[in-house]
Amino acid sequence: MPLSPPPVVDTRPLFRPVCSAFAVILRGLSADDWHRGTLAGTWTVRDVVAHLVDLSLRRVSFQRDALVPPPPPFPIAGERDFVRFINGLNHDWVSVTKRFSPQVLTELFDLASADLAACVEGLSLEAPGLFGVSWAGEAASDGWFDVGREFTELWHHQMQVRLAVGAAPLADPRYLHAVLEVSLRALPHAYREVTAPDGATMTIEAHGPAGGTWTLLRERGAWTLRSGAPDRSDARVRLSDDAAWRLLYNALPGPQASAAMTVEGTRELAAPLLRARSIVV
Repeated sequence: MPLSPPPVVDTRPLFRPVCSAFAVILRGLSADDWHRGTLAGTWTVRDVVAHLVDLSLRRVSFQRDALVPPPPPFPIAGERDFVRFINGLNHDWVSVTKRFSPQVLTELFDLASADLAACVEGLSLEAPGLFGVSWAGEAASDGWFDVGREFTELWHHQMQVRLAVGAAPLADPRYLHAVLEVSLRALPHAYREVTAPDGATMTIEAHGPAGGTWTLLRERGAWTLRSGAPDRSDARVRLSDDAAWRLLYNALPGPQASAAMTVEGTRELAAPLLRARSIVV
């Protein structure tokens, strides 16, 4: 499987079916379900749903309606400041929505997610993105990548709720495959401080219906992501497609992550994968 540049991922048509399927789950939740804990730290199901409403309303306001985002309350001098700013935004909204009933949250999700789907469906893949994808180390990103990042937010948060309430995951593997294609763009940034000679490779094989094969290649003193695998890799990691998304979205604690991976070759090249994340942390 020769190495090639990873493809542009068009997630625009995926928002609407994922949102619609998730809305069906929400309408079937019991009163107790809304208060169940999730993989999202201290957030309950209702908190995760509220967060998805916030993300949708923000994107529609900034993208469709051209609202200029309010400035941060403090200077953003680096990644730590940015994380503090984003965490503050998320906390403020979730706190406010404690006053909303589950029915109101469901109605808000129906409205906001439909507007979000319509908004992204009309965007150009080639145009500059509204935001840079920070977890990939980009201050500015292509439109497809910015929209793809938005889709990964929708997908992994709805998955957190499904896991919390015992709902089955989405059956169509194309959704998770798109998440992995987008999310693995985090790896060159995650490996930015890992030194190796040019030509070094670290291959990831995710098995399962949504899986695939990707390789980190060291060239010109930097890491780049490629689709496929060379005949021989310095390190090769095998894991399931389910373990891959859990790892990248803080849903697989350290010991479980190590147990979920089979590593061949230079283990030092595989170790940073355990710390890679496709979210703002």
